[in-house]
Order: sequence, then C-alpha cells, then structure tokens
Amino acid sequence: MTQAEIQQSQPASTVPSPHLETVTEPCRPKPIALPLALLWSVAAVAAFHLAYCTPSLAILTIVYVFALLQLIRARTSRQSFYLSLAVGMLIAAPQLSCFWTLFGLSSIALWLVLAFWTALFVTLGRLCLTRLGAIPTAFLMPFLWTGLEYFRSELYYLRFSWLNIGYAFSGSTYEPILKLLGMYGIGFVMVTVVAGVWLLGLKRSMVITAAILLLAFLGNLLAGPLPKRKPLKPVQVAGVQLEFPAEHEVIAALDKLIQTKPDTQIIVLCEYAFLSPIPDKVKLWCKEHQRFLVAGGKDPLPSGDFYDTAFVVGTNGDIVFKQGKSVPVQFLKDGLPAKEQKLWDSPWGKIGICICYDLSYTRVTDRLVRLGAQAMIVPTMDVVEWGRHEHELHARVARIRAAEYGIPIFRVASSGISQLVDRDGIDRASAGFPGQNEMLSGKMSISQPGSIPIDRWLGPASVGVSGLIILFLVARRVLPL
Repeated sequence: MTQAEIQQSQPASTVPSPHLETVTEPCRPKPIALPLALLWSVAAVAAFHLAYCTPSLAILTIVYVFALLQLIRARTSRQSFYLSLAVGMLIAAPQLSCFWTLFGLSSIALWLVLAFWTALFVTLGRLCLTRLGAIPTAFLMPFLWTGLEYFRSELYYLRFSWLNIGYAFSGSTYEPILKLLGMYGIGFVMVTVVAGVWLLGLKRSMVITAAILLLAFLGNLLAGPLPKRKPLKPVQVAGVQLEFPAEHEVIAALDKLIQTKPDTQIIVLCEYAFLSPIPDKVKLWCKEHQRFLVAGGKDPLPSGDFYDTAFVVGTNGDIVFKQGKSVPVQFLKDGLPAKEQKLWDSPWGKIGICICYDLSYTRVTDRLVRLGAQAMIVPTMDVVEWGRHEHELHARVARIRAAEYGIPIFRVASSGISQLVDRDGIDRASAGFPGQNEMLSGKMSISQPGSIPIDRWLGPASVGVSGLIILFLVARRVLPL
C-alpha cells in the first residue's frame, strides 16, 4: 500500500479546530466577521459606560455581557483576545482616570491589568466553545465570570472591585435583589440569563432580550421594599470633611459642628485626619463636650512603621476603641495590615469600623457582619486632586454594602462624597465634592445585625470551578486525547 493510500485510509482527526468557521456542530453559533465584531466591541463599551452613568440604566449591563459573549464568536482567537482587551482598556481608562494622577505612566499598566481580566473571560469562553461546544459553554459562562470577578476583586495582590457590574446597581431600585444575591450574585444571574439568550442564536435573541428586560423590571417591582424593622437605638451622627487639617482647624471645626448640630452624639472625621495618634487637646475637647469622636490617625510601632487606624475617643477623653486598616492601598505608604478585626460595643449597639479601601472588600466587611455588626462607620481618605469621578465611583461602594447587609453605613471622606446610607442602600444625608469644611448629619437607626447574601459562598465556589475549567482546557491542549 502506498503512502497516499495509507493516508486516505486513516480517519479524519476528531480534534476540534480553534477556528469557528470550520466547525459544523449544529448548536454552535456561526462565527462573526471582523466588522460585526468591532460593532459588538463598541456596543460593549457604550453599554458599560451608560450603565455606570445613572442607576436607571443599570440594566444595560445585559447588553455589555451579551456583547462580550458575541466576541467569543470572532473568526480567530486573536480577534477575540485583542478586541476584548480593547474593550477592557476603553472601560478602565476613562472610569479610572484618577490612576493617572496617582501613578502617572504606570497607570497604563494598571489599566491593562484590569483589561486583561475581560480578555481572559472572552478567551476562556472561546476555548470552551471550540473544545466543548455551545451548550456546555453557556452553562460554564456564569461560573467563569463570577470566578474571575471574585478572584480579581478579593484574592490576588492587585485586587480591585470598583468596575464590577454589581456596582452599576448602586443607589438604584434593586436593593432587595442586592440583599438576596449580593453584588457577585447579580453578575452570576446576569451572565446566566444572557448566556441562555446567546445560546438560542441571533434570530430570536432580540425578542428574548426584550422579554428579559421586561421581567427584570417586573421582578424589581414585585420585590418591593424590604420589611420594616424596629430600630433599637437611633443615634445622631455628624461628620465634617477636612483634608490634612492642622490641630487647631480640627478644634474649630468641631466647635462649629456642635453649634450647628447640638444633638450630635457621635462625630466622625476622615481617615488620616491626624498623622499621629489623637492629640491630647482633641481628647480633652471630647471630655469637655461629652461627645464620642471617631477619627483616623497613625498608630506608630517601635520599628518605625505604623497602623492606619480609626480611633474612638469616649466622653471621658480616653481611647475606648481602635481598629486598624485591614487592606492598605498597594504602592502607597499606608501602613501595615491590621492583625484582627473587632466591633465597637457602643452605647447604641455593635458598630463595625473599617477604613476607606476596606469597604471595597467583602472578605473584610463580611467578618464584621459575622461578628454581629449592626452598623458601620467608615473614615475615608479621597484626595481632592483625584477628581470628582473617583469620588463618585467610591461612593457606590457604601450603598452596595448597606443594601447587601441590611445595615446603615456612615462614611466620612476627606473631600467628599461623604454619606449617611440607610439599610436599603439609599443616601439619607451627604456632603459633596470638594466640600472642604462641609458637614453632614442625621439619625443612624441601629437595628438587628446584618446578614450576608448568598454570593459569599458562590464567589469562592466559582473560583474553584474556574480553576478546574482552566486545568481541563490546558490538559486538552497539552495531553494527547
């Protein structure tokens, strides 16, 4: 038998081709040409920015996720990767323009790191599609999305959560859904729904998408407000925005605050209100005026390092509680991570205190809720030069956490946007940007301890599933099967 006859007698390879146009599986979506892929890229970027512009457009995150799934169907792997990387970059750079102020040219690398996670999701989705087919891919997409989102937000060194699609629902009418699902759970459900639409194909997707949008709004209406809970002890809180003030400026601001708001029981200042422990004159002021004060400062160590700390000064003028920052900001001189977290057992109930960046990490705030926190106080440092948009992005976090846990949060920033957020995630009082010496006050109704939404186990589980998917895809490529 000749070599040609031998080759003709051998069966064709059953290994799937990475090029979608050569695959004939009936349920596999057809590949899309480059011009259409470019249009879907533009749609993804536009939908994300519009969803972040106003809470009423948060539902446009459906279009954003659907557009990313369409990029999985690009004709080549390179097109999928680079187009999705461009989408991530065009989202990260405008939304996080404050990085340029903080890090200069290095911000380009940080934007690319954030964009990479978008490209990784699309690339892994494409690998699943070429090796497993459309139906398994649609089933795995929610786990991949949630696993990657949770890992990049909570677990690795450059963790950062601000651009998650769950934050698009901050301050909206979706608080009952946040309470049930959590911010990562919203992403999981969103991708599940969109993956089903994507699987059915483009011909019917527009009709189904319209039906999903209608169901989402109807579901929101049916969810209704959270049930009323009788407050145990309402406490009158107030804060004043001061950025790197001198000691005498703090005293003057405190005097003005109690003249303006004489019923105030707890006063809150920002993170790094002092670049030392609380000065003796400030402690004496608290004793003379019988007020509690929560303020940020440095708790020095003999080694020369320090803990970024929130101090609580009691009405006797002593430090009655202090809590260090659990997650210092990467690349900045922000102290050492706190060794433990505790609750302040205040006269009005158990209050959890976290500092600025800590509020962005559910693994930090979840611990406070598990300890029994009934409310949170959050001294924050947001510098004026970082810009208005950074302050607006950061303000989303308090609304999301309050809605997730069902507890009030009082967050005082150095230059805005400070907030008194109720347990439904609604701002009841605020101070704007840049707002130097601006005050805010209101009653913080402390009720029963908060509860943790279901996505807190779903996120780590999805990380595990995503890891198994990646190992499987690598094994399929490396090992002869």
